[in-house]
Amino acid sequence: MRAFAAWKEKGWVLMMNRFEAEFESLQTYRCPAWFRDVKFGIWSHWGPQSVPMCGDWYARNMYIQGSPQNLYHVRHYGHPSKFGYKDICALWKAENFCPEELMDLYYRAGARYFIAQATHHDNFFNYDSKVNRFNSVNIGPGKDICALWKAAADARQMHFGLTEHLGASFSWWITNKGADSYGPYKGVPYDGNDPAYADFYHANQEHVIVGDTTGKMAQWLTGNKKFWQYWLDAVKEMVDRFHPDLLYSDSGLPFEEEGYGPGLEAVSYLYNDSVSRNGENRAVYTQKNRDPKVYSVGTLDIEKSQLPGIFEQPWQTDTCIGNWFYDAKQVYKRPEQIVEMLVDIISKNGTMLLNVLQRPDGSIDDEARFILEELAGWFSICSEGVYGTRPWRSFGEGDTKVLIEGFREEKTDWNASDFRFTKKGNTLYAFAMKVPENRVCVVKSLTGSEKVKSVRLLGAGQVPFAQNFGVLTVSLPQVLPTAYTNCLAIELEEMQG
Repeated sequence: MRAFAAWKEKGWVLMMNRFEAEFESLQTYRCPAWFRDVKFGIWSHWGPQSVPMCGDWYARNMYIQGSPQNLYHVRHYGHPSKFGYKDICALWKAENFCPEELMDLYYRAGARYFIAQATHHDNFFNYDSKVNRFNSVNIGPGKDICALWKAAADARQMHFGLTEHLGASFSWWITNKGADSYGPYKGVPYDGNDPAYADFYHANQEHVIVGDTTGKMAQWLTGNKKFWQYWLDAVKEMVDRFHPDLLYSDSGLPFEEEGYGPGLEAVSYLYNDSVSRNGENRAVYTQKNRDPKVYSVGTLDIEKSQLPGIFEQPWQTDTCIGNWFYDAKQVYKRPEQIVEMLVDIISKNGTMLLNVLQRPDGSIDDEARFILEELAGWFSICSEGVYGTRPWRSFGEGDTKVLIEGFREEKTDWNASDFRFTKKGNTLYAFAMKVPENRVCVVKSLTGSEKVKSVRLLGAGQVPFAQNFGVLTVSLPQVLPTAYTNCLAIELEEMQG
């Protein structure tokens, strides 16, 4: 009877914690503490589109006559009526993919969560799918890429998540239904017109704009209800197979702009899977619609940009060291810019998800490895001011603001007045975005009633300070702990705000 009573009580709790596929229910979502604590994650945005090493959206642009990726494809592989994207997929082997070694490096580089790409807009799945025959077990690598990533993350007790970019695939991939408008293959249909591959290339002729050869998209998310069901089946399969701590959609909440779509059902399915395993929801769902009604069902994601100030709810920036897929011509961000971006983001209640580019064989290049080693050195000094912190009453002070403009990530020209703040307990962390040449930092945001007990420079120890009418003056050593952003740990008698 006692066991039955315990089971009954647990079952009642689970039933009470369940989410319904409706806004009113899902808006009771609260971001789990683990996501607020981790602050920095690494993403493997990787798949067969890395094979040509020509960057993002290759599967789409290779079918747009005259585009740089189309020209490369025709001259390197052949015309897409003869050698299409399905044939690119067969070339992807991931023969040097070593998730254990990479995950060790990612962990040392500061990541406390890891995200794998389940599928991009190309409708190729990176796991052993029963929904889609075009997957990394049946074609190409012969490996369950996501399962291998998850095992490596689990072994290091890192939170594991997945990204799905499938929602846009149906309209995104209208280009494979085209044909050249001039030249030796004028009028010859691309291989996306082959009925034998309609399940892979999509029966999406309804989105083709007659006479248009630019591949212009009429809409990002389709209203095709048959595709909605396929998308929902795929997302449920991802949840059932991997029980992700985080699921990311590369869109707004899928298909909601078309009226009621399956997006709400997918989110509730994710959360209820977590409830059934944990007794409460510990899963995070991210999407990109900034309408409060929509983002309140999960956590807001902002691609390659940031927010101007503290956001009440935790949020995420997803960005990359270079292009989204490996591009042999792409310039990478330098470590100092990545560190500065991270600090600015976490000061505003955000988290950074950083894509580290992989070559088609699964390895990373020397420059990417250098970036990660530099991040590892910085985190070994400054992690105290990162993990488990919360935003202070002000995200920062100083003359400089980051550029807030979609998909632009220029390095900010900081000056000695610029600080970004986080807090933990009675400690205020002040990141000096540019240390003054005279090695004297002046922090002006404290009030007269906020008494400073001590100041440490992370990585160096106690440093001299003076406080007058709230203004804090700190003397730093000539040799600093890190060549990147340094951090002051300011111990207060009592934290205010």
